Amino acid sequence: MADGVVDPLLLGQRVVAILETGLRTATYKLATLMALIDHCVENLPEQLDDDLAVPIPDLARRVLEVYWRQVVPFDGHELRQSTQPRARILIAANNLRNAAGTQSQSLAIEIAAIRAPDTYQRAIDEITLCLAQQPLHRLQRLPGSDASDCFLYDDSFLHDHVSRSTLRAHNDSIVLNPGVAHGLARLAGLLKPALEIMWVDDVRRMNKFLLADRFPDVAGHLFGRERVMLNAVREPLKEAFGPHCFYCNTHLPAGNPIDHVLPWSLVGIDGLANLVLACARCNSDKSGALPAIAIVDRVLERDQETLEDIAATIQWPTQHQRVVAAARGIYRGQPAGLPTWSGYGDTVRLDVSFPPAWLST
Repeated sequence: MADGVVDPLLLGQRVVAILETGLRTATYKLATLMALIDHCVENLPEQLDDDLAVPIPDLARRVLEVYWRQVVPFDGHELRQSTQPRARILIAANNLRNAAGTQSQSLAIEIAAIRAPDTYQRAIDEITLCLAQQPLHRLQRLPGSDASDCFLYDDSFLHDHVSRSTLRAHNDSIVLNPGVAHGLARLAGLLKPALEIMWVDDVRRMNKFLLADRFPDVAGHLFGRERVMLNAVREPLKEAFGPHCFYCNTHLPAGNPIDHVLPWSLVGIDGLANLVLACARCNSDKSGALPAIAIVDRVLERDQETLEDIAATIQWPTQHQRVVAAARGIYRGQPAGLPTWSGYGDTVRLDVSFPPAWLST
């Protein structure tokens, strides 16, 4: 840290050092850190050295979204993600699945929340308390230490038995230290894949059948290497916008890819506002690259009423405001001149000297 500005590289090293030291008894720390990173991307402060209040219920919502897919049985097994006898977060996710009447990965959690609003709110409340009592007050503590190294946020009011009234007295929030939000957002593309690798290793360790020689695709199940089942959006998007690649306008065959405009590796947003039809060539070439600002302009300029009509018909969220917030955070956190993908075989340097409306507001 120099002149009050957090060095993202040093911040990342400290985060990884905390996680790599000692044996995790659950994947909750990893989930909490992923949720923190996503919150920072979507709520990036104006100034590099600003602090950021992070509502713990927002972290709970993001954590529930991750485990929502993961609690679906894998290869006939319910995966353990904790060595403790009562895995509170997984129980909350399974209760919501039962109340919503689904065991499918493809049902969006937003739809489950509509089907079973009371159960959804109970899940958020339970996970909020669980995060405060477990990973949030242990995330910054090295094994064997009695005190935290509060380099991310002040956790002095958190402990194993913290009450709901204490959380309310602190506005149900933690406050990230000055500069931490920008640092975590800047590191999203590096930290999130590293966290996924740790997560897969932990799940293999906690589920002995996964150590067999057949090497099942644990990562694909946990983090959706096939992403969610996007087949349901393909035909409605073709009917609304035509059977053409969003990027190169080539005519599309049946079964063409559906692309996340803002890469999944940075923000896992499956809403219609972040999904486009793509040809196999563009989809493969773009992969996880950051798209040019002009591409984001085009995707955000699509007719919102049409997207909402599709969403209502197929029960799929649009998440337009979340896409706008995530795009703003991603591009504000990138250095000028960064290469961005502008089409098959082409890149342009990032230039925000004349920002579009969504980036400047």
